Amino acid sequence: MLFQILMGSAVSAINIAIHSLITVAVMGLLRNAALSAAARPGLQLAGVMIVAALVLMLGHTLEIVLWALAYWLLRAAPPGSDLLYFAFVNYTTLGYGDVIPVKAWLLLGPMAAMNGILMFGWSTAVLFEVLQKTVDRQASLVKPK
Repeated sequence: MLFQILMGSAVSAINIAIHSLITVAVMGLLRNAALSAAARPGLQLAGVMIVAALVLMLGHTLEIVLWALAYWLLRAAPPGSDLLYFAFVNYTTLGYGDVIPVKAWLLLGPMAAMNGILMFGWSTAVLFEVLQKTVDRQASLVKPK
C-alpha cells in the first residue's frame, strides 16, 4: 500500500509541476493581451478567457496522459485496457467503473481523482484571476487621467 501511495504521489507531484508551468504561461501570455487597449473590450475579454481555458485544458490533457503512462509503466490496469480512457475517467472523477485497476494498484484511481480535483480547482482559480485582472486593466485604460 505504501508503494502505491508513493507512486501516486510522484505522478501527482509531476502534475503539480506541469500545472505550475501552465499557470505561469497563461498568466504571462494573457498579461500582454490585457495590457493593450481594445476597441471592443468585451470581445477582448472573451478572447482572453477562451485562450486561457484552452491552454488550461491542454495542460489537463497532458496531466492525464502522464497518468496513463504511469498506469502503463506500473501495469496498473488489466491487459488490453484503454489506458488513456482509464486515466480520463479517474482524473475527471467520472468513475464509470468499467475499467478497474489490478488489485495491487487499487489506490492509483482514487489518487488520480484527488489530483484531478485539485488541478481543476486550481484552473478555476486561474480563470477567475485572468478574468479579474483583464477587467481591472481594461477599466484602468479607459479612466481619464
